[in-house]
Amino acid sequence: MSNVIQFNQIAGIRRFNGERLKTARIWRGLSAIQLAEITMLNRQTISMYENGKLENPEFSTIKKLSEALDFPIKFFLEDVKVELNDSSTYFRSLLTTNKKYRLEQEKKVQFISIVYNMLSDYLNFEKLNLPQISKTATPQEAAKLLRMHWNLGNKPIENIVYLAESNGLIVIDFETSTDDVDAFSHKIIADGTETYLIGYSRNKKTAARIHFDIAHELGHILLHNWNEDLEDIEKEDFKQIENEAHAFASAFLLPEKEFLEEVEPYAKNLAYYTELKRRWKTSIAAMIRRAKDLEIISSDDYSRLMRYMQKQGIRKIEPLDDELTTAEPSLLRQAINVLLDQKVFTPNDFLEELSTNFGLTLYPKDVENLLGLKKGTLSEEVNPKIEITIKNN
Repeated sequence: MSNVIQFNQIAGIRRFNGERLKTARIWRGLSAIQLAEITMLNRQTISMYENGKLENPEFSTIKKLSEALDFPIKFFLEDVKVELNDSSTYFRSLLTTNKKYRLEQEKKVQFISIVYNMLSDYLNFEKLNLPQISKTATPQEAAKLLRMHWNLGNKPIENIVYLAESNGLIVIDFETSTDDVDAFSHKIIADGTETYLIGYSRNKKTAARIHFDIAHELGHILLHNWNEDLEDIEKEDFKQIENEAHAFASAFLLPEKEFLEEVEPYAKNLAYYTELKRRWKTSIAAMIRRAKDLEIISSDDYSRLMRYMQKQGIRKIEPLDDELTTAEPSLLRQAINVLLDQKVFTPNDFLEELSTNFGLTLYPKDVENLLGLKKGTLSEEVNPKIEITIKNN
């Protein structure tokens, strides 16, 4: 008699979810070959599990995969219990980003969408506050409309993360093992309403780069089609989409009238842009490009300044990059903390709700990492202490 416990004996009507295996593998940055080596399974077997061509593996195999990937066993036996919006995900530099890194973030976005759906059952979030943009609007016109809609005037933007979150958008910073993924945006529908999630890499710490990345994604949100499969778009068409988002970001962060007045006196002086960067929290390279687009400097002037930046070694790491900072995303972190502080949930209750009612079972550390929570936020003592006090005689 075999001493191996069969999957269907312990899972009841549950079936092994091969897509979850693929998600866990991608999340941990492993190839099918690497996972096969760790688990001593055949690579083809791993692929067949992921593609649903092999069903109901033995429980010992599921346990082995669970331990190798550091995901709960239940994670592989469940399906999402909430309908997710199947929209495009716009990645900055999509044409040069390895597909496996994009897949990793897309999987995590799905899980953030599930958590946001759960949070929306308990909390009132700001409604999405964006203007209607004509399909014929230029990026520059869209940037002006958004500034007017958010009552920003033409002043520099001090904290674009707070600005986005206070107008109903979700902002996250994400971990990635590559510098190829700068930022992305994705549409989310929760509680019958839509919003957008904007993510930027934790590898970026300087305010200038974070501000431009978020502004770039705002350009996609306002200007582009969210039902289009970006994988099917021709290379030149996608370059056009990226250029439009880039032009929007530049016009949004550096409004024409005020920026022109400030940059014009010393527009050909590289050192002057460092001082402007302190005020506008936008990279020197982006400001020089904006000056060229506004015809304050010529194309020859632009090329000369770029060569000078290259010669000085400040193309990738600019002056003030280590000084100018901006606030971190706080919306999701605050949402979790409100529920915990108001004792709507204990950390364990929160994770159990996410698992039982939404079909997402994760270890605390992965939820913390996903939402940018402080380490230990969702961990509880295994043996909580009972309070004992001394009697008053």
